[in-house]
Amino acid sequence: MKILIVDDEVPIREMLKQGLSRMGEFTIQLASNGPDAIDKIESDLFDLVLTDMKMPEMDGIELLKIIKGTRPELPVILMTAYGSIETAVEAIKIGADDYITKPIDLNELLIHISKAQKENLLIRENRLLRMEVKKKFEFNNIIGKSKKMQEVFSMIEKVAPSNSTVIIYGGSGTGKELVAKAIHYHSPRSDKPFIAFNCGAIPETLIESELFGHTKGAFTGAIQAKRGLFEEATGGTILLDEISTLQPSVQIKLLRVLQEKTVMRVGSTEETKIDVRVIAATNENLEANMRNGRFREDLYYRLHVFPIFLPGLRTRKEDIPLLAYHFLDLYTQETGKQIRGISKEAMNLLLEYQWPGNVRELENMIERAVIMAETDYLLPKDLPKNLRGGFTDLIKRGATYHKSLDDIKAEYILEILSETDGNKKVAAEILRVNPRTLYRFRKKIGPNKLIS
Repeated sequence: MKILIVDDEVPIREMLKQGLSRMGEFTIQLASNGPDAIDKIESDLFDLVLTDMKMPEMDGIELLKIIKGTRPELPVILMTAYGSIETAVEAIKIGADDYITKPIDLNELLIHISKAQKENLLIRENRLLRMEVKKKFEFNNIIGKSKKMQEVFSMIEKVAPSNSTVIIYGGSGTGKELVAKAIHYHSPRSDKPFIAFNCGAIPETLIESELFGHTKGAFTGAIQAKRGLFEEATGGTILLDEISTLQPSVQIKLLRVLQEKTVMRVGSTEETKIDVRVIAATNENLEANMRNGRFREDLYYRLHVFPIFLPGLRTRKEDIPLLAYHFLDLYTQETGKQIRGISKEAMNLLLEYQWPGNVRELENMIERAVIMAETDYLLPKDLPKNLRGGFTDLIKRGATYHKSLDDIKAEYILEILSETDGNKKVAAEILRVNPRTLYRFRKKIGPNKLIS
């Protein structure tokens, strides 16, 4: 815990510094007056300010107002003479967290510091919106009766109570974050923060600052010091999604975090101890990335302690009816529509589809169907056109019009590309071919026939 002591009397500052240093794991900095304290608060991150009430230049009340105006979450304890208690009580009304009378009893001061620390933690947790409803992430809300999903549930159950690093593999929309939350909320860390960070969504120049924090002036625009997400997640869990997108410079720093359990803010030479469980997630083959030099080998093995592989929806089609009805219930309640179920014909279309977008795509499709529905059952006409066409129809058309096998194959590939909005990587995965095959196909039939 880092404490700033502000007092114009040297003996009192030194007595408090030496006394607190002996009594706990405190890092102490000193300021001789209000302006000096403000400079230090702007340049560094403190967990508590302990300030005298009466000082020249700027008294404790003025300093309190400035601190609460810029860092409202920073606890401030006022030190006051016995005769100024009324003023101290007034200070509490304008934002002081506590006060203590002089002469200072160090054991009493420790009680006040502990109280302020607990209250500050609660404020930070609320600010992070940590208080999500735990029930939302119970296993029965990760839908699946298939053998593959039962295996995933078993893995979550086994690893949740530990502090082991977990890496979750799965395609887009398979529910990687939901699994990470299930692990966190079934662990001893469940009452501490869960923070999800998408490594691929932040510009490379800002990732280090977001994860590890920065000091004031560390780079252009760093107008004040900032804690990184690892510090904000202290005691809890951090999910690093799309871990494969991290650049080598960040990979090195992340490796150090995992090895040393410390972070160093950008622009600082001081290390800060952390206690955070790391869960990583990716939709790529991290081992292949390691072999071709795109991902550090030492970091790979640090992350690959407990891998969990999430199956794509097309490989667990027995779960589609369960999921479809789960989302149907969700969106009928949300829209207020009275829809009793899904017609057999519509369900068959859902079962035939390949689901490149996995569970997320199914959810979006059911939400749209509920909006479109005009009867008390979801019908094929409520589903998107690409489902209603169906690949069985494509083969029937080929037979009717005596198309060649190459023509049917070309039409099928175009259908898949249309379904995936031209995403050749996803299309190649569905077709079980190398992406280069699609590029050769494009050359063969001409670029204008393919979605770019």
